[in-house]
Amino acid sequence: MSERAAPFHCPYCGDEDLRPHENGHGAWECASCNRAFQLRFLGLLTRGLQRDDVEGDGT
Repeated sequence: MSERAAPFHCPYCGDEDLRPHENGHGAWECASCNRAFQLRFLGLLTRGLQRDDVEGDGT
């Protein structure tokens, strides 16, 4: 998967009028509240996946 997800709403005002910002990858600007922000992936959590509904655990 090579496409990046785009935000649907501004994290500050909630408006949908977003455009890519000239500052680089992951940077967006909101025309409604005149703010610029950046989104980035931080990484995977170390705790991984945990299932609480395991069958046959005897409880």
